[in-house]
Amino acid sequence: VTTPTGHRYEGVRFEKGNCGVSIMRSGEAMEQGLRDCCRSIRIGKILIQSDEETQRAKVYYAKFPPDIYRRKVLLMYPILSTGNAVIEAVKVLLEHGVQPSVIILLSLFSTPHGAKSIIQEFPEMTTLTTEAHPVAPTHFGQKYFGTD
Repeated sequence: VTTPTGHRYEGVRFEKGNCGVSIMRSGEAMEQGLRDCCRSIRIGKILIQSDEETQRAKVYYAKFPPDIYRRKVLLMYPILSTGNAVIEAVKVLLEHGVQPSVIILLSLFSTPHGAKSIIQEFPEMTTLTTEAHPVAPTHFGQKYFGTD
């Protein structure tokens, strides 16, 4: 595939051993699309929220396939703003033995700042987004799930 910016990307095909990890809540909106492509794919979840006092991303919950360290990981997070939540999620994946080179971040919208933060922190990781814009849409999860 040649992207609109002229870069070639070889893509990913289904292989036994791929898995998805959604960053809850908004990342869960991407799970059905992944299941539509790969019906039997394993999906892990991670809950990250900002601490009210420090505004730092904090991991509250993580559940992955037990052999995640042997898999390619499709990390799902549709709206990438600062990159803090993704950075924390990747750190948890690293703690479970996943190498950054097998993580592919799937994002719908990204700010240049967020993408740059992630690329600087994990240059071996692949980051894919459909659009980069200085202002990221807000409340994606609430709109998608109808809880706004």
